[in-house]
Formats: sequence, structure tokens, C-alpha cells
Amino acid sequence: MALALSSLTDELITVLARVPPDQKQSPRIQTLRKRVEGALRPGTHGRTNQFAVARKLEGLQEKFQVLNRDELADALSTRLKELEGYRDTWHPEILSLLLQLSDRPDQLSNLDRLPIPANALEEDKSLLWSDLNAQGTAYSHEDIWEEVDFAANSSEDELLSISDGGDLISSKLLPVNPGSQEKEYVIPDEVFGSGEDEDLITSIQKAQFWTPENHPKVAKDQQDASCIITELQCARETIFMLQGLPTSIFWRLDTDIEVDRRYTLAYSSRTSLSALLRSFTKIGAKLDVARRFTKMPQTIPYLQTFCRGVEEWLLEFDRTLSRIQCEYLSPGSTVSLIQLLDDVRRYSRNLEMLAELISKLESTSTTQPMRCLDLFYNLVCMVEALGDENASGKLAILFFSCFKTYTSSIQLWMQAGKVDSKDNTFFVRVNRENGELRTLWHNWFVLDEGSRRQNIPQFLEPGVQKVFTTGKSMVFLHRLNAQPDISENESSDTVFDEFYPPTGSCSFSLPFSVLVETAFDRLVDVNHSLSSGLLRKELDEQCGLWTSLDALQHVYLGKDLSIVGTIDAKIFELMDRGRSWDDKFLITEVTRSAFSVMPGIDPSKLVVRSAGSSASYILKRTVKILETISIDYVLPWPVANIITQDAIQSYRLISTFLMQIRRAKYAIVRERIRDARNSVTDDQHDTLIHALHHNFLWFLDFLYSHLTYLVISTAEQSLRSTLSNAEDVDAMISAHQAYISSLKEQCLLSEDLEPIHEAVINILDLCIHFADLQTARDLEEHHDSRISTSRGHGFESDSDEEDDIHEQTLTISFRESPYNHQMRNVERQFDHLTSFVADGLKGVARVEGLPSWNILADRLEWRKGWLKL
Repeated sequence: MALALSSLTDELITVLARVPPDQKQSPRIQTLRKRVEGALRPGTHGRTNQFAVARKLEGLQEKFQVLNRDELADALSTRLKELEGYRDTWHPEILSLLLQLSDRPDQLSNLDRLPIPANALEEDKSLLWSDLNAQGTAYSHEDIWEEVDFAANSSEDELLSISDGGDLISSKLLPVNPGSQEKEYVIPDEVFGSGEDEDLITSIQKAQFWTPENHPKVAKDQQDASCIITELQCARETIFMLQGLPTSIFWRLDTDIEVDRRYTLAYSSRTSLSALLRSFTKIGAKLDVARRFTKMPQTIPYLQTFCRGVEEWLLEFDRTLSRIQCEYLSPGSTVSLIQLLDDVRRYSRNLEMLAELISKLESTSTTQPMRCLDLFYNLVCMVEALGDENASGKLAILFFSCFKTYTSSIQLWMQAGKVDSKDNTFFVRVNRENGELRTLWHNWFVLDEGSRRQNIPQFLEPGVQKVFTTGKSMVFLHRLNAQPDISENESSDTVFDEFYPPTGSCSFSLPFSVLVETAFDRLVDVNHSLSSGLLRKELDEQCGLWTSLDALQHVYLGKDLSIVGTIDAKIFELMDRGRSWDDKFLITEVTRSAFSVMPGIDPSKLVVRSAGSSASYILKRTVKILETISIDYVLPWPVANIITQDAIQSYRLISTFLMQIRRAKYAIVRERIRDARNSVTDDQHDTLIHALHHNFLWFLDFLYSHLTYLVISTAEQSLRSTLSNAEDVDAMISAHQAYISSLKEQCLLSEDLEPIHEAVINILDLCIHFADLQTARDLEEHHDSRISTSRGHGFESDSDEEDDIHEQTLTISFRESPYNHQMRNVERQFDHLTSFVADGLKGVARVEGLPSWNILADRLEWRKGWLKL
């Protein structure tokens, strides 16, 4: 049993999967075999509901009767009754399988293929009134067979009613007269045919040249004998072939049409006729391609419109052929196959071009959904270039019909911000992975161009991005509850109808490509200007775009030094004292308190994050330690779609760099103030110390003013002007990205300028080191002074500030390297680093050409001689 089941399983897979003999042991077949065996394993499925199967069979019989197929209903009923005598436990499953395998039984069933049941051999005869004989029947003694004489007098008194005892008392109910039995009506033969029309019938039969009776008898030695037909018969067969009908002269083999060479004309050679008919078959084969295409189901909307257009053209062509045939049948007309060929070529030219287009499509309509539209566009342009205005005009009208259908999804997207889920060829896809409103513009929708941009028509590629932006703007406005009134917008029908030629004409006023581009641009521009203009207005007036930009200038770019100075003083003081300066809660509170005086900044949206550094003393005395803290300012979600997280990260980098410069200046200025209060000085080193103080302060002031007043301020003014004139949100995003990228470049924060930026950081660290050297020297001198004073007066002088600073400078020692030597080393490093920065900026400026780099390099070299120590 198992072997038989395995053999049947292999046969089932081979038949249904169409497996070649050499692939029966492939992994795919083995997988199919396992799945089939698992499905057929006993116990995996429940039994079929026999009552449901019976109801389906009864319903099928009723369906046959409703469709006037009583013979099918009777045949099915007869065989079901016959099957009742051979019932077993698997009959419901067998009948259910047969029902599932049935395919349109009311249309495809053929009773001739069915064997005649044994019980149906005796033909049932219908019972006629003439078969009933009054003599010898059950009711022969009664007068029910006599005719009733309705003319006789009758009275209601003659009718007796039923008595109370229930006995039927009857008498002669109605007077009747005996009559003769009605004779059966026999239809005369004259109704079916008249002897006078026998010649007409004979002529019609002889005109059927395709019947074997009308073929001439071919002798054994006449293998090339032909059946001679008239030119009218040949023309009519040709017309039928061109209309897609079966004929006797032309045979359809797959996609080709062949000519039956047995037929010939009496006054034409077989070669000439064959060449002429082959010309017709070439046209017919192309038309058959178009006819097969119209019968194929289409799922793409514009292809459905294209299919209906081709079907209408075929119908018009068939009407033309029927009209030509009527002319041939009219009295006195002349039939000419050559003239017919000329007429067919003229009327079928457009259809032949469409058939060639359809042949190029093949089966790529799903993988290349826009290929038909692209080929159609190129076809119209080519025909127009050849100068055939009539053909190009008709093709253009059909193209615009398909194009209007295609643009329905585009119009729905631009006017409502919705993606048609039924249109799988639309180039906009919904991306539901990220549903945050802050990323609506960037992540909610994607432009699906497909493989090799197959989802976008080639002639629409320049305007696709504008369509994408318009739809996103509409979604944005819906989220802002600011839906525009689109009732006055032009629809695709209105736009395209204006470019159609006048009624009865097929010529356009402009070239076809210009018409398509103009119509599409007009359709897009109307919706784009409405949605983009309203969205820009909402961003300006309701979403606080300019307020947010101003807040970013203050929070990250230090636009108001009086505010950022308060924050810096607290952080830098804690750093110098060695306290917990990177406590994010403390810094957040200080930052919010400082910015609370700004009317355009919401302090609750400020959050300071810290990496929680536990760095050593050496790392704490470098400006790089400030990279561990960052400020976040939460923007409204509409503005966050324009100023992205990448841009905020760039703001943080610039903010950290500016804070590092302020940190270095804080150390220099504080040490200078301490030095001014110090009464113990060494005149021998005053010149070097004061010169270094001046050099460091000049470098820090010039660098910071260059970045803030020249770079940032100029770029901000340009940004505001660009945003005010931006066409849409994409233009605003591009403008801000260009602005922040330019700031990073000019602030030396790009990857190409990393060596120069590292040199500037080393100068800033050198400033702090210089301040630490001064502090260490002063503490050493004060320490010696306190010792001598305490010996002379018997008391010690101390302060908390000096103890804190002394704690931070314990690692600096002048025993191995004297103070003067270290100060000279600071001088050499400063000169080397400033020269490296200036030379590097000039070299990069020659390549990139940014004017700010040249200005910074020139200023560093301009005062180089004046600052030389």
C-alpha cells in the first residue's frame, strides 16, 4: 500500500508541477514530495460533510435548469440515482473532489462524450390524449369522455348538493351530446420548404467551397490539383481572417497564419496569389497579437485603459472591413484583392504599430510596469517626427487617455496626501517603521523608483521629486489641521482636455513632447504652489520657525555672551576647583536659569547631557574634556522636520568648539587678574610673561570674533534670506543643510580640516598650561613667603582659593625643568602651532576657495612679526 501511495504521489507531482524527467530528484521535487505526503497522511484532515456535498449537487441541478440546460440537469440526476446503488464510505469525498475540479460545467459540458445509461435505452414516450382510449379504461363506464354541450339549457336546480350523511347524490350534471374525437394536426411540408426555392438552396450549397462535396476529385497522377474559387470568395475569406474569425483558406498555427495552397484563382498564378495572401497574413498576425492582448486580464489601471483603447480601434477596423464587404456584395461592384490590400494597409497602420508595441512588452508588465507607457510615448514622438500628423494625432489622443488614468494616483497623492493602495505601480510607498512626527518629512514616505527606475516613466523623471514634495506637504498640512481648499484646483481631465485638438481634427498645435511636459507641469505646479505656499505660511506664523532658529543661535552659537558667560563661569570655576563640574542636573539647572531671561526660549526644553567623566588630572586640564557634555534643545515637531538631528549634532560640535575657546580665555584672563594682585614679581621675566599673555589673548579674541562675527553672523543672514525665498520644505531643508555644512567647514570641523582643528585645540590647551605654570610659580613663591613670614611673626596666612588651586597644580614641578625653560618651550610651541594653522589654512583656501580661511590666515600672518618675542 505504501509503495502504491508513493508511486501515485510521484505521478501527481509530475503531472501538476510539469517536472522534466531529468529533475525528478531535485531538492525542489523532494520538498514537494514531503509536503504532499504530509497532506495525504491519514488523520490529518476531517471527513467531508456529505450533507453539504448533497446541497451543492442539488444547487448545481437547479442552476442548469435556470440556464435552460435541462439536459444537463437530467443527466446529472440520472447518474446520481445510478450511483446510489454503489455507495461506500468515500462517496462524499469523491463527489466533493469532482465538484472542486469542475470548470464552468454549464458552458463546457458535452453530453455526447457521456455513455448512455442502461435504463435510458428504452426511450420514454410522452403520453398523448390520443393514446387514451375510452374503451377498457378505468373510467370507461362514465361519461367523462363525452363532449359537453354548453349550449343546452341548464339550471342550478339540476345540481344536487352533498347530503348530511356524506353520500354523493349525483344525477346528470350537464346535458352533453356525443361528439367525434379531435384529429392530430400534421404540419405540412410546405412550411419547411417550397419546391420553387430548390435552386436557391442548391446555389447556396454550391457556394460553400470549403465543403468536401464541392472539392474536385483529384486523380492519383494529379497531386498538384487545386480548388478554384472566385475572387469574391477569396476576398471574403481574407476579411474574415483579418477580423479574427476562422476560415478555410487561412490556418492559424500558434502565432502565425498560413495559407492553404489548395485554393487558387482561375485567372491568377499560384505564386502571385500566394505572395498576395502572405501580405494579408502578415497583417493578420499582427492584428491577432492585438486581439490576444485585449483578452488578457490587466491589473495596472493605465494598461486597462490602453487595452480598452486597442479594443475600440479593433472594433472600428472590423466595422471598416464589414463596410468593404457590403460594398463587394452590392450590385455592380468590382472586387479586387490588390485594392483590398491597399485599403487594409491604410486602415490597419495604427493597429500594426500598436501590435509591434505590444509584442515588445511580452511578459514584463509586472516587472517593468512603466515600459508600455514609455514605449507608447516614444512611438508617438517617432511617428510625429516622420511627419504623419494624422497617425500621430490619433496615437496621441489614446496616449493622453492612458496618461490621465495614470495620473489619477498622482493627483490623489498631491491633493489629499494619500497613496492608492490598489495601484502597485505608484512610485510613492508608505513607510510605517517610524511613526514619529519629528521624522514625518524624511521617513514616513519613500520614493520607490524600482529596479533601474522602472516604476517611474522616463519622460516624467524631472518632475517626480516635485510630485513627491507636494504630497508630503499635503500630509504635513493635514497633521497641522490646516487643510487647503482644493475645490478650485484643476483636475487632470481639465488640464489635458485643453491640449486636445478640435473636434474632428487629429493635429495638435504644439509638438507632442511639449504638450505632455506642459500638461504635467501645469498639473503639478497648481497643487505644488498651493500646498507649499500654505505650508511655508504655517511654519512661519504658527510653528515658530524663526523663533526656533533664533533660539538655536543663542543656545548653541553663543549669540548673547552675557548669558553663556554665566554658564561658563560656573562650569569653569568648578573645573578649576576640582569639584563635580559635570553633574548634568546642576548644569541643566544653571543653563535653564541663564536662558530664562530670553523671551523666545522655553527653559523647560533645555536638557544638558553629560558622559559622567572620571578623568585624571591631565585630561581635566585639556579643553577636550568639554566634549563630554552636550546641550539639547527640543524643537517643535514641524521645525524638527526641517532642522534634522544631523543638523543638531553639527550645532553641538560648533557649540563645543566655541566653549573650548572661551575655556582657554577664562584661564588666561583669570591668571592675569591673579597676576595683577600679586605683589611678588620678578622683573626679569615680566616681558616674556606679558608678551605671552598678550599673544594668547589676541589669538583667542581674534579666533572667536572671526567665528562669531564673520562666519556665523554672515551665514545666518544668508540663511534667513534663503529660507524666506524657499519654494517648498525641501528647499528649506536644503538651505539649512547648506548653512550648517558651511559653518562646519569654516569652523574647521570638517574631516578635511582635522589637522588644522587639532592644532587649534593644542593652542587652547597650551593656554591652560601657561596659566597653570603661572599659578604653580605664584604658589611656590607665596609658599616660601608664608614660611618666612610665619617664622618672623609666628602665624600662617592661608586662603581657600589658594588651597584649591594648589591642589590642581601639584603635578607641575620646576625641579627637573626650570620655570624659565618651560616658558620658553610654551613660546616655541605657540609660534609653531600658529604658523602651522596659518600655512594650513592658506593651502586649503587655494583648493576650496572659501574666503573666510584666507582672511583668518592673513590675519595670523599679518601680526606675526609684531607678536614675535
